[in-house]
Amino acid sequence: METMGSLRRTNMCGELNLKHIGKEVILMGWVQKRRSLGGLIFADLRDIKGLVQVVFDEDINKEAFEKAEKLRSEFVIAIRGKVCERKSKNLELATGEIEVYAEELRILDTAITPPIYIKDDDNISEQMRLKYRFLDLRKPFMQNNLITRSKTAKIVRDFLYDNEFIEVETPMLIKSSPEGARDYLVPSRVSQGKFYALPQSPQLFKQLLMVAGYNKYYQIVKCFRDEDLRANRQPEFTQIDLEMSFVDIEDVIYMNERLIYNVFKEIKDIEIQLPIKRMTYKEAMERYGSDKPDLRFGYELKDISKIFNNSEFNAFKNTIDNKGKIKCIKIDGSAEEFSRKGISKLEKFAKTYGAKGLAWFKKVNDNLESPIAKFLSEEEIKNIDELLVMKNGDIVFVVADKESVVNNALGALRLEIAIKKNLIDKNIYEMVWVTEFPLFEYSEEENRYVAKHHPFTSPVDEDIATFDTDPKNARAKAYDLVINGDEIGGGSIRITNSEIQNRMFNALGFTEEEANAQFGYLLEAFKYGVPPHGGMAYGFDRLLMMLTNSDNMRDVIAFPKTQSASCLMTEAPSEVKLSQLDELGLEIKPEKES
Repeated sequence: METMGSLRRTNMCGELNLKHIGKEVILMGWVQKRRSLGGLIFADLRDIKGLVQVVFDEDINKEAFEKAEKLRSEFVIAIRGKVCERKSKNLELATGEIEVYAEELRILDTAITPPIYIKDDDNISEQMRLKYRFLDLRKPFMQNNLITRSKTAKIVRDFLYDNEFIEVETPMLIKSSPEGARDYLVPSRVSQGKFYALPQSPQLFKQLLMVAGYNKYYQIVKCFRDEDLRANRQPEFTQIDLEMSFVDIEDVIYMNERLIYNVFKEIKDIEIQLPIKRMTYKEAMERYGSDKPDLRFGYELKDISKIFNNSEFNAFKNTIDNKGKIKCIKIDGSAEEFSRKGISKLEKFAKTYGAKGLAWFKKVNDNLESPIAKFLSEEEIKNIDELLVMKNGDIVFVVADKESVVNNALGALRLEIAIKKNLIDKNIYEMVWVTEFPLFEYSEEENRYVAKHHPFTSPVDEDIATFDTDPKNARAKAYDLVINGDEIGGGSIRITNSEIQNRMFNALGFTEEEANAQFGYLLEAFKYGVPPHGGMAYGFDRLLMMLTNSDNMRDVIAFPKTQSASCLMTEAPSEVKLSQLDELGLEIKPEKES
C-alpha cells in the first residue's frame, strides 16, 4: 500500500461544483464503485460530505490509469486532478455537474468485498447492520443522522450557555436506589460485597447542585436502566438534563420553549408557534386516552356512559354498575372501509390493551347498524345517533370497561386507525405541554401507591394539605413536552420542604430508616437551606428521531444495543476470566438444568 506522501487534502468530495472548474484538487476517500469504458475508467469517490465522479484517462496519466484498473469498492484512495465540467450531467447528484480528471492516484488501502452494501436502500437485515456497524455507519443517511446529532448538541449547549447555565458532570458510579427501574450494578473490587450503580438519571445530584447555589445547571449525559426493552428503548440512553433555582412551572416552561424553538429553527428551519399549547393530564386522558396525545389528527374519545345508565345490555350494565366507563371514537365517512374481517382485526388489537371486546355502529341509509343493536332500546340508539351527530357513512367504535382500560384501548385504536388510513403527516410537528400529572399511581404488583415521576416531585399547591390522605386525587407540579405523540421531555418542581418530603416518604411506604438509607445524603443537604427549584430532562435520542424523521432509535445512535441489550459487533455482554471474578469476590451460579 502507498502512503499519502506530500499529498494533503484540499477539498471534500461533496463540496465541489461549477465554481471549482479548472482548479487542481486533492481528494481522499472510499471508492463507491468503478466502471471501465475502454480508455476511460470512472470511479465514484465518497467521503462524509458526499460523492464525486473521478475519471482516469489513459492519455492523461497511464500509470494512474493502470492503478485504477485494480480499484474495487471500499478501497481507500487519494487522487490529485483537475475539476472539469461534466458532459452528461447528473442533476440528482450534488456534484453531478462536474467531474475530476485524475493526474495522480495513490491506493492507501485495499478492502475485501463488504458483507453489506454501502448505500441507503440496501434492505439488509438490522442484525447484519448492527454486526457490521462500522460499515453501516458509512452510509450517507447514518452519517447525516450523526452530524445532525452533533449539531443539535451544539445548539443546545450554545443556548444554555447564553442563558447562564453551567455544565457540570455528575458521577457515573453512584449509590443504588431501587425505587423505579432496575439499576445496572457494578461490583467493587476494593469493597468486596458492595456495589455501585450506574445512574438512571442525575436527579439527586442536580438537586444537590441547586442546594450548592449553582442556580442553573445542565449536562448532556448518559443514563442507564436495566429493564426489559421494547421498541425504541435502549439500556443506555442520552438525556439533556437541566435544573434551575428560584423558579416555578412557568419559568421552566418558558425557558424550555425557547430552547426547543431554537433547535427546530436551526435544524428543521421550522418556527414553532409560542407559547406551546397546554393540556392537563386529566384532559389528555379523557380526550385522547393517552398522556402523550398525538394531535396531528382527530378521532377524540367521547364519553357515552350516561346514555347507558339504565341499560339492559349486560356488558354495558355491568360496566356502569362497577363504576366503569363507556367511550367511543367516531370515524367520519369511513364505514365502507371497515369490513367485518377488518373490524375483527381491530377487536383483537384492542384486546391486547385489556379490552374485553369492541362494539361498533355504522350509519347506513339513516339507520344505525350494529351486532348489538338488538340488545339496546330504541331510545339508547336514538341518543347515540344524536349525541355523536352521526352521518351516513360514519362508523363508531365502543369500549366498555374500567376507565384505565377504556382509555388505553381506544387511545391505541385511534392511533392504529390513523396509521392505517395514512392520516399522519411526518412533516407536521404538533406540540403540547401535558401538566398536572397524578402525584402517585397505584401498583397492583406492590399493592401500594408509588411515585408517578419520583419521590421528590412537589404536589400542586392546592393539594399540599391532602396529598398523603387522598393519594388517588393528588396532582403533581409535573409537566411533559409531547411532540407528535412522543414524550420528548419531562420534569417537575421539586419538594424542598422537609416536612412535605417526610409526608411523601410516608405516603410511599418508606420508614424513616429506609428513606435515610436510600436518600440520606440529599436529606442531610436539605437541612442547610434549599432554594425552590425544578428542572427538565429530554430524551435526546427521541428528539433526534423527530429531527431526522427516523422510525428507529438505533438510526440516531452510533453504536446501539439490540432489543436483548446486546452489542452484535463487540459481542457484549461477554464472559470474563475467573481471575477477574475472584478479584471482585464473585462467583457465577451454575445454570439450572432444564
